[in-house]
Amino acid sequence: MSPELSCLYELTANLKEHRKYRHPVREDLASAYAAAGLPPEERVIRRFEYLCRTETPVIFPGERICFLRTSENLPDLFTPEEWDSIRENHYIHELGFHSNLCADYEKILQHGLLAFRTDTNARSIDALLALTERYRQEALKKGREDIASVLSRVPAYGARTLREAMQSFRILSFALWLEGNYHNNIGRLDKFMGPYMESDIENGLLTEQEAFDLLCEFFLTFNRDSDLYPGVQQGDNGQSMMLGALPDRENGFSRFSMLCLKASHELKLIDPKINVRVNKDTPDDIFTSCSELTKAGLGFPQYSNDDVVIPGLEALGYSPEDASDYTVAACWEYIIPGVGGDIPNICALSFPGIVDTCLHRDLPGCKTMTDFLGCIKEEIRRKCDELTDIRNVWFVPSPMLSTMMDYENGVPRYRNFGMHGVGASTAVDSLTAIEKYVFDEETVSAAELIAAVDEDFANAPELLHKLRFETPKLGCDSDRADALLEWLLGTFSDELAGRRNEYGGIWRAGTGSAMYYLWSADEIGASPDGRRRGEPFAANYSVSLFAKPEGPFSVLASMTAPDLKKVINGGPLTLEFHQSMFNTPEAVYQVGQFVKRFITLGGHQLQLNAVNAETLKDAKAHPEKYPHLIVRIWGWSAYFTELEEAYQDHVIRRQEYCL
Repeated sequence: MSPELSCLYELTANLKEHRKYRHPVREDLASAYAAAGLPPEERVIRRFEYLCRTETPVIFPGERICFLRTSENLPDLFTPEEWDSIRENHYIHELGFHSNLCADYEKILQHGLLAFRTDTNARSIDALLALTERYRQEALKKGREDIASVLSRVPAYGARTLREAMQSFRILSFALWLEGNYHNNIGRLDKFMGPYMESDIENGLLTEQEAFDLLCEFFLTFNRDSDLYPGVQQGDNGQSMMLGALPDRENGFSRFSMLCLKASHELKLIDPKINVRVNKDTPDDIFTSCSELTKAGLGFPQYSNDDVVIPGLEALGYSPEDASDYTVAACWEYIIPGVGGDIPNICALSFPGIVDTCLHRDLPGCKTMTDFLGCIKEEIRRKCDELTDIRNVWFVPSPMLSTMMDYENGVPRYRNFGMHGVGASTAVDSLTAIEKYVFDEETVSAAELIAAVDEDFANAPELLHKLRFETPKLGCDSDRADALLEWLLGTFSDELAGRRNEYGGIWRAGTGSAMYYLWSADEIGASPDGRRRGEPFAANYSVSLFAKPEGPFSVLASMTAPDLKKVINGGPLTLEFHQSMFNTPEAVYQVGQFVKRFITLGGHQLQLNAVNAETLKDAKAHPEKYPHLIVRIWGWSAYFTELEEAYQDHVIRRQEYCL
């Protein structure tokens, strides 16, 4: 790191100097807007204009990419009474603002905002450019003619250099958050930013080292405001980027792609969150380089398998061109930059909840496992009927975001909905236990199993032990469990197939859990796999917390058994490797080969954590000692000490694998 970059790192990562410039916004804009009877879009524009006026230009010594959020909150646009009225007639997804979309940053970087200025967005663009001009004037006051020169160009006009492109991106991202959008995805950064670097190096404007230092500073900017972005937990802010799959590169990765991995490794910060696209032909050195980043303990990169994802998206109706351009949303859901308007996380189906319902209602009357699986299938269908009955979805208008999308006449090319399939391993292990003991061996009656579950196994300790520790489980070389997983995911996908949402879009099945691995687990009691009341499900597409696989390769065999193209809404296999697995170059290489094995077996998505449970326990007891300890939660990484206890405990309980 250069001295200037080291100083900026210290100000951002350690001293949090940027937070000292924040001020609360206390104006009750919602009441004023309500009194004036302003329509929603006018409110959005007026608030954006107001916030741009009240922002304070801040330029740190030595920085080259500026724009700092100084308003620490966004005033409400609607009064509580107005929100109640809106909800009476509409379905409001999350906060009611646009999220999990990926803007077409490339077109704005190339042409500038003024090229897309219309009557609809003119006031928002003008307000942002007025703030940019105030920053330019502040730069001149500080004798920073270099910054002033860049801001005289972008984002009004197209960027010509890497620095201009990065500054333009920073302002555009800033604007999306200030407008109220959230989980604003970064997209395929190496695809649209890398060419600027190559041009600068070719023309002698930058050396590779200078470009790397600028990239590190660019990455730092993602960590200045991220605690202000809404999410379930700190770190859940949506700042995910995708690397790889560049069509003009034999291995899919450019020099810029590799520098992004290097920058993330050097900075060791939670943002931006790195995702990579790979396939069965990706060279070993790419997997090794990515494993070096995993070694740093950041919980990324997250891998997506083009060999599975692209045909899976095409089968759902995405054009080959768009499917090949996919990125991920805040966590893992597959979205298309610029043209996609999908809501990939609109709801979740609890597989253990399905099993619990059928256990109590249907199991006593079933004579065979086939009968019981028929009941499971019918309950999945009934639940899908209920969950897909979503009408009148409403979002707060967003002129700035609309400017940065490529919608035809304001309509996205894709308006599909995605449903999480939560707790697959708990459900499969429960079905395995029912098949083995109730139907095959007939050693446990339906009544006995139901009573034990309802009593949280308080009066059945021997059965609890048998179910929890002696019964075959997913990931443990059980053909029975693997077959049931394939059946369960296939049934889920088939039940969603053919359904249409109110926009005419399809429903996508997925294997992600988001926060539901805690929330859904709290909704039911104990389960037939030996999970007791209050114990969580595994995160995402993972084996049970108390499964004891012989090793991670048996997990791969189980979790790649189904045709994962059918559940391509996304949802990664999540594994924790003990930090000792990364002690030597050979060990790092072996981790890379493990990832490659997952890809060649047909896995769709994978994320790895390098953890040490003893360190995590000590961090929980002494948080002041571990301010920078990072862990992967469900589809994003966070500082361990900032998490709620339930999320901390879940990470600690996960299986630590060794190769």
